[in-house]
Amino acid sequence: MINKIATSVADALADVKDGATVMIGGFGTAGIPNELIDGLIAQGATDLTVVNNNAGNGDAGLAALLKAGRVRKIICSFPRQADSQVFDALYRSGQLELELVPQGNLAERIRAAGAGIGAFFTPTGYGTELARDKETREINGKHYVLEHPIYGDVALIKAECGDRWGNLTYRMAARNFGPVMAMACKKTVATVHEISELGELNPEHIVTPGIFVHQIVKIERQATQAGGFKKAA
Repeated sequence: MINKIATSVADALADVKDGATVMIGGFGTAGIPNELIDGLIAQGATDLTVVNNNAGNGDAGLAALLKAGRVRKIICSFPRQADSQVFDALYRSGQLELELVPQGNLAERIRAAGAGIGAFFTPTGYGTELARDKETREINGKHYVLEHPIYGDVALIKAECGDRWGNLTYRMAARNFGPVMAMACKKTVATVHEISELGELNPEHIVTPGIFVHQIVKIERQATQAGGFKKAA
């Protein structure tokens, strides 16, 4: 019987190895799988390459992983913002390597890995430092840069609902990079707030099929200060 429901975050992340490339879903603070990031910190894997749209906010989540000294390199499109002090300090001191990738290129490089595309040409970045040492080509009078896929060992993503086969639905902006990251990695772990019985999820609503998901972990919604429930993206 296929059952991809993990008993705990620790069990789901137990086999993450040192030196792994870890893709972490999220766009700003939307869709960040904080429980999985905290679990990765507790698990102890180090020398990681992290792929995310950003480079952490404040001192929690991805920023906490950076602060713990577990990350060797980060691949992202938007590393600096008002509260990216952890990234700034590590990068300026030479303790963290950065590969800056335009946002559309980042999404497409991840998607290409899952789709089996060997490389692709894009106009984004041509004539800039981002195209240095990369192959370029003129096609129909327009200049393009050759970009290669980004493959991952583990994807950590946040979903809304799943079933024991690993089929996932998302909530609004929390979807962001989750679906393409799940396709691009050898292993995908997702948190969900609800677990449905097989057949309950409308097939038209399933965004990430279970074939791309290895384990899901149910987490509770966090209560807000007002006493309600935070249904955050």
